[in-house]
Amino acid sequence: MHLIQVDSVQRWMEDLKLMTDCECMCILQSKPISIEKDEQNELILSSQYGTCDNLQVLLKRAWIISTELTRIAQKLEKNRWQRVHSMTVRVNCHVRSMINEYNTFARNSSEEMHRFEKLLIDKCSEFTAFTERCIQTEDEQILKSMKSCINETLTTVAQYFGQLIELVLTHEAQNLLRQIELSDNMYVTESAISSLFSLTQEGAHLCRIIAKEGGVVALFKICRQDGFRCLYPQTLRTLASICCVEEGVYQLEKVDGILCLADILTDNSHSEATHAEAAAVIAQITSPHLTFTQHLSSFLENMEEIVTALV
Repeated sequence: MHLIQVDSVQRWMEDLKLMTDCECMCILQSKPISIEKDEQNELILSSQYGTCDNLQVLLKRAWIISTELTRIAQKLEKNRWQRVHSMTVRVNCHVRSMINEYNTFARNSSEEMHRFEKLLIDKCSEFTAFTERCIQTEDEQILKSMKSCINETLTTVAQYFGQLIELVLTHEAQNLLRQIELSDNMYVTESAISSLFSLTQEGAHLCRIIAKEGGVVALFKICRQDGFRCLYPQTLRTLASICCVEEGVYQLEKVDGILCLADILTDNSHSEATHAEAAAVIAQITSPHLTFTQHLSSFLENMEEIVTALV
């Protein structure tokens, strides 16, 4: 029990640090002494998480923004204008910091991503201006008329934010899959698969994105190359995670993944770890709580071999 409390407090402290750091940095960036100083502030911000996984920091920031937007909607319903404004300012800071942080490590960002970044920043500024006007008046009629505008703006901010995050995660998944498909370097491939596995642990939505972008196809290509045998366990573990969603199972069926798994399970030259991870993929796609796996025709065709290997 004590350990759980410590972990909770530690996570709370990390969240507070992320919030206060970004607010302080945004204030510093908004009031530069000179151009050089402003650039230096950006370097400080980007180097702050130099040793961290950039995508994990991005996802953490996105989670905070999403939570704040939900809380703003709740406070708005209760007409807590002062709280709405302070939280809007905080969201504005987080959005700008998230975009700054991402652009320090992003490669080949698309025009569409930059367009949504600008749309989101502009709408956040508009949102903050609206809420600031609300705390400067006590006229109930004015506040009532502005409330609908603020609700609309909040909805638009949430939409732009969701679309931007979708584009960013898709872009990063594409980059990782490109590394897996094109690299002959063991270390680069292992690193990319490890990062991809970390993404799958962030939830079903990311698994859908990875499957949609060809993740299952790319990983089974690795499992069909003898030169990457030492990466089979890690690759199969990632495949099992992706196959928790319908898109993953569909792609597995499409690329004859069951046949590949059957070959691995019946090949005694593979390591015990590889056999265990291949069995885990089978367990995942035949899980009784997944209703979309009932029509895996290739599994039925290879069932005898698979069951024999598992026994």
